[in-house]
Amino acid sequence: MKIWIDADACPRVIKEIVFRASERLQIPVDLVANKGLAKHETKLIRSIVVADGFDVADDYIAEHAAPEDLVITADIPLAARVVAKGGLALDPRGELYSEENIGERLAMRDLMTELRSGGMPLGGPAQFSLTDRQRFASSFDRLITRLHKGERP
Repeated sequence: MKIWIDADACPRVIKEIVFRASERLQIPVDLVANKGLAKHETKLIRSIVVADGFDVADDYIAEHAAPEDLVITADIPLAARVVAKGGLALDPRGELYSEENIGERLAMRDLMTELRSGGMPLGGPAQFSLTDRQRFASSFDRLITRLHKGERP
């Protein structure tokens, strides 16, 4: 099992939560981004820098993540690709993407994209909050504990 982080837009506090769990449970973590990332003092954490370009990091993760891996991403199309391969994807706000909810999430994302491109000012997601961090930590802890025991949610 490995944890993948779509690192371009993942909040630092979420990465730190994942890093602590990685050390505690000895689970490798791969951070994937199209820009340089900070170096880490552990061999469990690897930074992968991919070429600049639209969805290049997402493509890398989707191609390399195995069904037993966990992907941390806010990118709904990437989460859909991971789920379609039988993998698990968790949003940095603590929502687990599943076969049951990914279609609805994609449809909502597509609708919002269409409305924005039509000129409707909708704004973006709410600012990342302490509640979001706590929700992620709780969801992640439950999920990673089950996965480490060999259980699937």
